[in-house]
Formats: sequence, structure tokens, C-alpha cells
Amino acid sequence: VAISHRDDLDSVQRSLREVTGTSILVYDQTCAAEKRRRRKRGLMPDPAKRVVINERVCEGCGDCGKKSNCLSIMPVETEFGRKRQIDQSTCNKDFSCVKGFCPSFVTVLGGTLKKPDVSNIGDEVERYFASLPTPTLDTLEHPRALLVTGIGGTGVVTIGAILAMAAHIEGKGATTMDQTGLAQKGGAVTSHIRIASTPADINTVRIGVAEADAIIGCDMLVTADGDALSKIKPTGGPLGTTKVFLNTFKAQTGEFTQKPDWRIPVDSVYTNISKLCGNDNLDLVNATKLATQLMGDSIATNMFMLGYAWQKGAVPIGEAAIMQAIALNGAAVKMNQSAFLWGRRAAHDLAKVMEIATPAKKTDGSEEHRETAQTLEQIIDRRVLSLTRYQSASYAARYRQLVERVSDKEKSLTGKTGALSEAVARYYYKLMAYKDEYEVARLYTDGQFLAQLKNTFEGDYKIVFNLAPPLLAKRDAETGHLKKQEMGGWMLNAFRVLSKLRFLRGTPLDVFGYTAERKMERRLITEYAETMESVLSNLRADNLEIATALASLPEQIRGYGHVKEEHLAKAEKMKADLMAQLSGQAPSVKKAA
Repeated sequence: VAISHRDDLDSVQRSLREVTGTSILVYDQTCAAEKRRRRKRGLMPDPAKRVVINERVCEGCGDCGKKSNCLSIMPVETEFGRKRQIDQSTCNKDFSCVKGFCPSFVTVLGGTLKKPDVSNIGDEVERYFASLPTPTLDTLEHPRALLVTGIGGTGVVTIGAILAMAAHIEGKGATTMDQTGLAQKGGAVTSHIRIASTPADINTVRIGVAEADAIIGCDMLVTADGDALSKIKPTGGPLGTTKVFLNTFKAQTGEFTQKPDWRIPVDSVYTNISKLCGNDNLDLVNATKLATQLMGDSIATNMFMLGYAWQKGAVPIGEAAIMQAIALNGAAVKMNQSAFLWGRRAAHDLAKVMEIATPAKKTDGSEEHRETAQTLEQIIDRRVLSLTRYQSASYAARYRQLVERVSDKEKSLTGKTGALSEAVARYYYKLMAYKDEYEVARLYTDGQFLAQLKNTFEGDYKIVFNLAPPLLAKRDAETGHLKKQEMGGWMLNAFRVLSKLRFLRGTPLDVFGYTAERKMERRLITEYAETMESVLSNLRADNLEIATALASLPEQIRGYGHVKEEHLAKAEKMKADLMAQLSGQAPSVKKAA
């Protein structure tokens, strides 16, 4: 029996397929949810080590997701495109994301995560919610059916267990049935809960078609699944109505790890649910965001949702019994009871809870890149400023010149600037601001990333960079790709020096400029400008959409090293197709009136 590291899974599978007869492969690994449980209970070492992403260095290529298949890598939308961040409250410290070929990953050793800034929660808040009304609970003349939907590892099953125990405390009847699906986080989980005056009043456990009185949707995609939707009583029907309480947080699925541009179809989720239950019976709240900001851990989300639904009168059990059941459960009692209370408060006055939970705007610049521009002028101005910092004012002027030419041409055709002008403004900049060694160094040392670390961690901690410098890194013998290596905090000083040398960029003294990747990046800038000139000379109202698609192609060119090369190859095929379409467009013929 050979024992191999999981990194060798592919090669082991390939070798076993050559074996004649039966072979056995056993993959042994503790799942992410179980790791978190054991660590919280002190049954498994919890290394004082975390990973953070410098969002401004990140290219949004998704290689980290492919390498790790981890759902704790979350998308974050910024002015400069979709980036990545680590959800620290769900991270199981696997660290395989670091293998993504990208210099944006930094390992933090020591220190602890900062608790959320809830300094504005005090006596004033307690007084404000002192008169929180108690909802009118159902008299249970008929059994009530509650469906809780969510994802594995977040406490969906716990909600059912607590409600069953609370009902028992009050002398009521209750049954639960859990469909756990995948054990790993991200797998769909549903809990069927029936509550009645006495156990004898309950004839079946599973909630059937159009039988749910309320759905507590802790995850929007699971709630919008066909099975969950089938439990809703259609509005206007003879069976009554189903109240749906939906957490609007966009929890990513495994789809995102393989497709970096994948987005949750939010509009269709809302439409499909409201079509059945009716808009008046659909209650939306971003419970994950509020619970994390208030409690410091997204694991509080489901209990927050329970408190929210209870305050709306959907759970026919008294608060005292629920609090006692939480205490009997014995896990994070204080946090769960507090999350239930905050859910109640949000149901009573959502605007006030959002005001309390929203942290003060950062003035240190650490989140400046997340502020999105609202007009074309703002888009251009921000990028002119960025390119001036990147290289020089003359370099930025070169950018503005092309953008304004495109803008003038589009305006002459349509009477206004639109998608084409915005595409050129965004993507000519993206090519011009390619992240070479000087730029990566600048993005680590201009103060914004260090401010991000300060806002995230406290205590005594050290940082380690995970880099593959083209001139220094070794190559993997099997793939030929550069191998990343750990470099200590001393790299900050090296980065500071390197950042100041960016005036060498593109000159004969630029030692990095001789690599194939840098030559390719400079070539792309020139080719883009030439392509846009060609587009402008042939631009008409009937090929504007194709021209915009051409202008947006740099969005597909992401990443570093071999990852960028792979994306570029796909983008060049797309460009060839679009150019053929552009040249094949015949002028539109206007008929006389």
C-alpha cells in the first residue's frame, strides 16, 4: 500500500488506470465543517496562521479557487474589477489557496482577528430596543410546518434541534427531519420541522408539496431550489399562504471555484420565490452581513434568521423556551442567544440595526478601491490619477487621449457616450497598468495593504509573502511553471526600494522588461490602441455592439505567468472572431420614408 499526499491525486489516478484488474484508492481527509467544529471544541490544533489577499494585486483570474476548490474564497466587486478575499470566519486553514499562481497571497503568523467595531452598541442601543414588542404566537389549533434551508456546516440542523427541544420544554409536540445532502460546507441542507399542541396532533414528519407555513431561507440558492419551492403554498390558493424569510447574502457555490465570472442569479431567485408566495409574503434581509458585522462570525447567521422569523410571528414557541434550549445545547450559548436577539431587533427595525452594524467608513484608504465610479468622467479621472502614480503624467495623458477620441466618436454617432466609451476607459487602463514587479511592489507599500492588515488583525503578528519572482524562482519539473516560495517580512523593504525604481519601466535599464511576459504586456497595449483606431475608422451604429465587445476583451486577460498566457490565448481567439464579424458587417441601408 502506497501512501501519497493529496497533491499527487491526479498522478496516482493516472497510474492506477494502467493497473490490470481491481485497484483501490482511499482518499482520507477531515472535511472543512468538521475541522471547524473540532477546533472550536479544542479537539484539534488551531494554528495561529491565516491567509489574506491583497485585493489590489489580485487579478481575479480564479486560479486560487481551482487549486483549492475552497468556498471561503469570496468575490469582492471593486472599481477595478472583480477581486478575491478570504472569508476568515469560514476558512478551515487548509492553505491550498496559496498555491494559486498569484503574488497577492500573504500568510499572517500569530496575532488574532479583530472583533467587529461595535463601539456604538451600548446603553443607548439597549434603551432603544427596550420596548421590543413580543409577537402574537400561533395558538396551534392546527400543526405548523416550518422548513429551514441552508448549507452544510452552518447550523441548519441545529436550528431544528433547538426548536424541537424548545417545544418539548413547553410541553408541545415537535418532529424534525433533516436532509443533510453533502457534509462539506456548501452542500444543500434542509430541516423539516413540525410543531403542534401535542405529539398526537402530528401525523407525518416530512413537509409535503404546498404544506410549509413558513420557510426560513438561510441560503437563497437552496431556498430557490425546486424541492424547497414545492413546499410553498401558492398565493391565492385554498391552502393559505407561506411566509418566506430569505437571507439575501450571496454565498458562493462550487461553480464559482471553477468559473471566476459566475454570478448568483439573484433576480431569478427572487422572481421564482415571489411568484409562488407573493411579494407580500417574501421578507428579505442580508442576515449574513449583519450577523458577521455584529457578532464577528458568520456562523451566527442562522440563529439571527430564527430570531428574525420568530419576531415576525412565524415560530409558535415562546422566547424563554428557545433561550433555554440554546443554553441546553451548550455550544456558543452567549453568541447564539445574542444572535437570536439581534434577529428580533432587525425584524422590528431593520434600518436601525443596519445603522448600528455598518462600520465607520475607513479613512486610511484600505477600501478606496471598492468605491465604484458613477459616471464616465469619474472612471476616467480615477484611472488618470492611478496611471500617474503608476508611471507618470505623460503616461496617463496617453491613456486619456485615446479614451476621449473614442468618446467623441461614439457621441457623434449616438448623441451620447455609452458602453463603448466606458469599455475603452476601463480596459485600456487595465492593459496600461499591467502588474509588473514595480507595480506589485507599489501596491504593497503605498500604505493601503498595511492598513488592511491593521484593520483585520491585532496582537503580535508577522507576515510572509508567497512569491515566484521570474528572475529567481525555480521551475516545476513536471509542468515547467515557476514555483512559489515563502519570503519573510523583509520583502517589504525590498518592495519599497523596487517601487521607487518604477521610472526604469520600459527603459533599457529595466531588467524585468526583457522577460517574455513583460514584452507581451507592452505589446498588448500597442495592439489595443491600434485595434481601437481601426474600430473608430469603421464604427457605425449597427456595429457598435461588436466594437464594445472588442474593447472589453482585456477583461478576459487575467492572472500572472502561465495563467495569464492561458487567458490570453482564449482572448485572442475571441478577438479574431469579433474582428471577422466587424469587417463582415455591411452598411445599413436606410429606406426612404
